[in-house]
Amino acid sequence: MTAAKTKKAVQNFFMDPGYLMLTFYILGVAILLIFGWLGNTNAAGTVQQEERSVTPDQVQQGELLLPGAEPGKYRPAPMLSMDVDIQVSGIVARATVKQHFTNDSEQWVEALYVFPLPDESAVDHLEMRINDRVIIGKIQKKERARQTYEAAKKEGKKASLLSQSRPNIFTTAVANIGPGETVIIQIEYQQVVQRQDRVYSLRFPLVVGPRYSPGPPALEALSVVGPGDEQVNPVTLHVNLAAGMELSRIDSLYHGISQQKNKDNSLDIRFTGEVKADRDFVLEWEPKKSQVPTVALFSEQQGDEHALLLMVMPPEQQKQDPLAREIVFILDTSGSMGGESIRQAKKALLMAVERMRPQDRFNLIAFNSNATALFRQSKSGTQGNVEQAVKFIDHLEASGGTEISKALELALDGKQRHERIRQVVFLTDGSVSNEQALFTLIKRKLGDSRLFTIGIGSAPNSYFMTRAATLGRGNYTFIGKLEEVREKMSTLFAQLEQPALINLRLTGASGFEVLPAPIPDLYQGEPLTVIMKGQGNPEKLFLSGQQADGTFWQTAVDTATFTDRPGIAVLWARKKIKILMDSLASGADPQQVEQGVTELALVNHLVSRYTSLVAVEEKISRQDSENTSLAQQKVQTNLPAGWIHDKVFAGGAATATPASLLVLVGVILLSLSALLLWMQRRGS
Repeated sequence: MTAAKTKKAVQNFFMDPGYLMLTFYILGVAILLIFGWLGNTNAAGTVQQEERSVTPDQVQQGELLLPGAEPGKYRPAPMLSMDVDIQVSGIVARATVKQHFTNDSEQWVEALYVFPLPDESAVDHLEMRINDRVIIGKIQKKERARQTYEAAKKEGKKASLLSQSRPNIFTTAVANIGPGETVIIQIEYQQVVQRQDRVYSLRFPLVVGPRYSPGPPALEALSVVGPGDEQVNPVTLHVNLAAGMELSRIDSLYHGISQQKNKDNSLDIRFTGEVKADRDFVLEWEPKKSQVPTVALFSEQQGDEHALLLMVMPPEQQKQDPLAREIVFILDTSGSMGGESIRQAKKALLMAVERMRPQDRFNLIAFNSNATALFRQSKSGTQGNVEQAVKFIDHLEASGGTEISKALELALDGKQRHERIRQVVFLTDGSVSNEQALFTLIKRKLGDSRLFTIGIGSAPNSYFMTRAATLGRGNYTFIGKLEEVREKMSTLFAQLEQPALINLRLTGASGFEVLPAPIPDLYQGEPLTVIMKGQGNPEKLFLSGQQADGTFWQTAVDTATFTDRPGIAVLWARKKIKILMDSLASGADPQQVEQGVTELALVNHLVSRYTSLVAVEEKISRQDSENTSLAQQKVQTNLPAGWIHDKVFAGGAATATPASLLVLVGVILLSLSALLLWMQRRGS
């Protein structure tokens, strides 16, 4: 076609009303699609139903993970339903959780379920149900369990593997879920109940909300129940609460519950009505106030051995003057404490000395490569001595090495009988490698002093700080930010000023290994737990100590009056494992630690760094396992309670795909094709 003919054809095109109307129609549709697509793109900055790529250690609560586009990355999909049963014995909460998975696709599925647990949690049971068949998990050494699982997966057998990827992260891999089959994975674990200001609390996560992500919508949407749709993921829950004390109140913060009291004074708690997984379950309870220390005992038989958990609650705090005491402050001024750490430490120390009273005695020790004491001996907390201490603190700067032993030699005198309670407060980041030598020094020179450690900075040596405080019959406090100094130090100093029982002794437990050892003091507002395990069952235990007014206190505990409760033996084993694992930081033989931990884990059926739970069915489920790969499936989840679907997803599920853009491109290409065809026909 010549240029003249082309020009004439274009003129005829725009003079033809039919073609002109068609052109305007196509342009109008294109404009609408452009604005719609731009609106969806702009809305992508809100929370969307998008594929969220995570690694297992990034999971904040229980999630079912399916392999994503990138190796090592996963996209979360929620469970279909859940049954929860929790047995609470004092501070021990033992949970049985059943997770229901249904494969309604035509493909074979493999999934990964990740669940974080609080510190000192222990997983000790794994069970897999496929229709009417039950497969019980076996505890094995980690590598052997992995080999067992991979072999079963390759052979097309039903298999599940539960392992520990970090101290509080556990994962369950489920292989070969067949089309149309329902698989139920049941795990049993336990945790320590949380406590703050006399209130005990138990939280169980039930929902995972969609996450915010900037940028354009993801191509694959996470399935979330829309407005008007029936909610999914029903939950059943039962809690048997044996608090070990009389309660003044018990509340479920977000769910309706029913309560039934049993003959052993425990409470059975259940949901009232049907509950969907759209908010977490939180249970709180508070003991009645008592004017004397109260003791509760929980026990569990394990073969020929007996595990006992002793809980001691302090009396209700009386209005009285703080106890006159001697307190020695040790401040680390080594080079590793430079910057924010030394500022935190000095602020904490200034707060401490300003609380001194004339009837108190105190001293300050600063150390780096050398140790220097403010006074040759502790002096009374008069205004003049306090002012002198403030000047001493103001001039401290961080530099030099970290010779902790020199400071401890100055602070600890080895005496067993001081005129008043003697407390040593040690502020440091603990950046040392000779922990074992320091522990030996503390045992040798502690006497009847109490050692309290305060970790300063973003990454203190928590192993050294915790173990030193345990050996010193004190406790460990961590301060990570300058803003935390006042609150945490005020809480600590208030406790140190009001000990409820000191010099505690436990008799009648001959042949039992007691943890912690030695037994620390009992302070106002902070219950004390002692756990022991050994052969036989002592008829009576006697706990004695000295009250704040100097009077002798003793109570007898009849072990025959307490019923058997689950989880006590596991708690003891978990604490023992923690002690062994912590010993690696002080140079313990890794092979001996691994052997000790493995033996404890195998006997108590525990998942640990060296052991895993594996469940395998002998029957082959997937006959063509060598030639087909496993697919992954997505399950719907509820929107968290109180969230508005249209506000959260900014226009609904359509915003999660570029469909409008694809239609727009198609319309434009179709229009160009029609135009070229018309021009060709006119030219010919």
